[in-house]
Formats: sequence, structure tokens, C-alpha cells
Amino acid sequence: MTEPATGLINERLHPLLETWINSHDPRTQIRWLAHAPLSTELLRRMTCGEVPISHTTFQALPPAKPYDYLRNLLVAIGILEPWEPHIDRFTVWFEAQIIPTVAIEHVHTIRRYASWHILHGLQRHARRGTLTQAAANSARIRVRAAIEFCELLACRGITIEDATQTDLDELIAITPGYNRAKTVASFVAWTRKTRVNTKLSTPGEPWPHAAVTISTEQLWSDVERLLNEDHHRSHVRLAGLFTMLFAQPLNRIIAMKTQQVRIADDDVFVTFATDAIQMPPILDDLVREHIDNRNIPVNVGTDPGWLFPGSQPGHHLVTEVFRRDLKAIGIKPHESRKAAMFHLAGTIPAPILAGLLGTTDKNAATWAELAARGWSSYIHDRFES
Repeated sequence: MTEPATGLINERLHPLLETWINSHDPRTQIRWLAHAPLSTELLRRMTCGEVPISHTTFQALPPAKPYDYLRNLLVAIGILEPWEPHIDRFTVWFEAQIIPTVAIEHVHTIRRYASWHILHGLQRHARRGTLTQAAANSARIRVRAAIEFCELLACRGITIEDATQTDLDELIAITPGYNRAKTVASFVAWTRKTRVNTKLSTPGEPWPHAAVTISTEQLWSDVERLLNEDHHRSHVRLAGLFTMLFAQPLNRIIAMKTQQVRIADDDVFVTFATDAIQMPPILDDLVREHIDNRNIPVNVGTDPGWLFPGSQPGHHLVTEVFRRDLKAIGIKPHESRKAAMFHLAGTIPAPILAGLLGTTDKNAATWAELAARGWSSYIHDRFES
């Protein structure tokens, strides 16, 4: 990390050295340096000025976890500005693998669609903290569907501006069983909104009604398992219990901070939305133990405060980890959350439910209706409470 010309530590990398020196266990840093040749070689090249200390350098490298770790470490320390992995990888994928395959007459259209519609959608997800791997995959599928439609038009010598509903209908009907209408709908809506082509439309699908596929008995059986089977890892138990007892979605659970937990004497309170909820017995002890034993990634100078810290510096665990681990023990988080919402909506007035769980009033009312409970009893229940 010393510059060859001066023999001094590179000024921009000095905060990294300070972080290592001040870490609680220097042996951890030594082991990491000894077993991370990709990262240490890249650090050497940055120190010598062979490559800039910037996100551009990482974007030019092949995907690799050691590079991601070093990049996140430099961000966590403040050497690099924050980045969003899903957006960064989408941009690189689009420019390197997609644009070169698009017919020249459609490049401008596809680039506009991806940049001003798809990418903006990913950025909105990132701001809300809901940018998951599934959302990123969906973005790529929609780009491919748009290209597929443009390729069909190119074979016919037609521009997107001149495309007809017949052209679109033929694309949708090409392969039975594949829902092209759904994947291309975003592109068609964009062409109408931007007035590239106002003649196209995709068949709308009715908004699906919420369906509960897990019985109350199964729900409480799964709750009982997670409360008492202590051989499961704490993040799995807490994620499952927060889902099944408080109807919390995984994308909200992963982004929880320790400041949302308040421990007062013998009681533990967790705030999911605006109101603190007292944790029931066993779960309160589990929350305490988890906070005391959080596995904070090494090489980070400060604790970012994630309730569920991930292996990458400065980042929390991702939804895919929770979903995978819960499914591995026979719990389906999405279906379990719907069952929990159904149960809670049948016992708590919708406006109170919205404040406790962080859902919208409309969503709470929809679940209350499904649970055969209307708003009419709210004033009475509020008065009684």
C-alpha cells in the first residue's frame, strides 16, 4: 500500500490502513490479506496508480466476490461513494451484452427504454430499499422482451413507430404457455407514454385477489417450531417469526436496524412501522441473543447498525438468503405472510393494523374485507381499547 515513488502509504488508501490498525482483532485482517490474492493485487495496482481508485475500475473487472468485497469495504470506509450492485451490474450487462446484439435501427429505442424507464424503476426500488435480485431479474426479462419485439419488426422491415397491433399479437402468440403479454407490457406502455407508438396495447390481466393457502393450524405449527427449535440460526428464526407473527415482508425485515429494537428491563419492543410492539416470551429472548451475537463483517471501522448484517462490508443480508433458508426448513415466507395477514386482519381493526405493521390503509382494508371484517367496528374497538 506504499507508493513506489515516495515509499509512503497512498493517501487515499490511508483510511483503510487505519481501519485495519484499529480493528478488534488484527489476526482477522492478516488472514484476509493472506487469502485474498485478487483483492490484494488490485490494491497494489491502485496504490501504484496502474488503475484508478474508483468504481470504474471495478466495472471493468469480471464479476468476482473478492472484488465485490473490496469494493464494499472501500465504500464502508468512505474511500468510494456508495453504489448499488444490482443497478451497476444491470448497466454493465446492458452495455456489454445487450446493445451489441440489437439491430442498429432499434438501438436508440431500446437504449431510451432501458435508460429512462427500466433503470429509473430500479433506482426507485433502491431508494425504497426494495431492490432485490428478483426485481433485477424482472428488469432484464422486460428488456429482452422489448428486444424480441423489435427483432420481429426488423425481420419485417418495420420500425417501432409503424408497428401494428397485429405485429404485437403475433409476438404474444408465438409460443403457447409463455406469457409474452406480461413481459412485453412494460415496453408497450412506455411506447404509448412517450408517444413512440400510441396504437399498441396488451391484454390486461385482472388484479389477483389475495389467496391464503396455509391453514391457521399450519401457521401456528411453524411458529411453534421456530420458537422452540434452537438449532436453527437466529436470522432464520427471527425472519420466520417476524413474517408469521407480524406479517412483515422479507424486503423490510432484511433492512431492519438495531435502533428499531428497544430493550427495557425484562421487556423487548420492536418497531416495524410507527408503533412499538412488545415481543412475546421466547421471542424476546431470541431478539436479545441475536443482537448480542450479531456477526458484524470484519474490516469495517464502524457498525452500520443492521439487525441482520451481511458478509459484505456495510451491507445487510439479502432476501434470497432468508427465502432460501426458510424454504430449506419447510417454511414458505410469502404464503406464511398472507396467512398471518389474514389472521391479524380478522382480529385487529384495519387502521390500527396499518400502523402496527407498516402496510397501507388500503391494503389493511383489503385484508380486513377478505377476513370478513369491515371498518364498521373500528370506532367501537378504538373506544373499548
